[in-house]
Amino acid sequence: MPHDHRFRFGIQLSQPFAGSTWSETARQVEALGYSTLFVPDHFGDQLAPITALAVAAEATTTLRVGALVFDNDYRHPVTLATETATLDLLSGGRVELGLGAGWMRTDYEQSGIAYDPPGVRVDRFAEALEVVTRLFADGPVDFAGEHYTITGLEGLPKPHTPGGPPVIVGGGGKRVLSIAARHADIVGINPNLASGAIGAEVVADAMADRVDEKVGWVRDAAGDRFDDLELNVLSFLSTVTDDPAGLAAGVAEMFGASAEEVLATPSVVVGTVAGICDTLIERRNRWGFSYYVFQADSALTMAPVVAALAGT
Repeated sequence: MPHDHRFRFGIQLSQPFAGSTWSETARQVEALGYSTLFVPDHFGDQLAPITALAVAAEATTTLRVGALVFDNDYRHPVTLATETATLDLLSGGRVELGLGAGWMRTDYEQSGIAYDPPGVRVDRFAEALEVVTRLFADGPVDFAGEHYTITGLEGLPKPHTPGGPPVIVGGGGKRVLSIAARHADIVGINPNLASGAIGAEVVADAMADRVDEKVGWVRDAAGDRFDDLELNVLSFLSTVTDDPAGLAAGVAEMFGASAEEVLATPSVVVGTVAGICDTLIERRNRWGFSYYVFQADSALTMAPVVAALAGT
């Protein structure tokens, strides 16, 4: 288990904080001690990620930026590599590249982009991941896959970070997590989103016993790389409260789980500040999770936890 990774924290934002500009929001996230500002990649009511990340990077000095995660089907990998390298170069190496196979069915239906079966989307994503990372390196790239063909293309500009920025791949199924274990720097352990929407089955797949199995898949596929991997969790419920059991009970009832099961889920981070700190240390010891990403509405409430644990 990679117990020795230090804690760091990110925030996922679709919009600026209320009453604040996007640049002011980025500076506030940085001042609160968060490592990274993430933007999702969907077609709903949100800022478009690449432009938003560039503005956030320009407004700050140490804050890292990334998409959580880019949907591979929305951009050709050559385009994504060029944009990512440019952002990494201009930000002085503050990019984290999140890439995934895509999952939200409504995005595809509303945009008219073909919603291929999961296996096809994952095949295409795996090829794209190789194309993007090879374009970051020196020399022309030749690649002949089922979905992409690249011929003698030198990836330019080169990123600031030698070899390219850290790659984040999150997954809930064995195949994507195995790809992540072999090729990513940061592995997100997620519920399985094969259904294309968030429902009770997704929540059930986030429970602790399922996480045990998923971390096992990553360990098996990573081999000697495992101790170097940074393991990441996107929290779907995180807040400071004196009554975590009561809060969890309300959530549990909606999804047919017990409050105890909800509280044991890595995706749920609730309790007093001291209690949360103890819980996150326990989870790092059990699973290796050291990189937590909170949702927008938790940025301020979770700041004392960030202050207590970041870098430890």
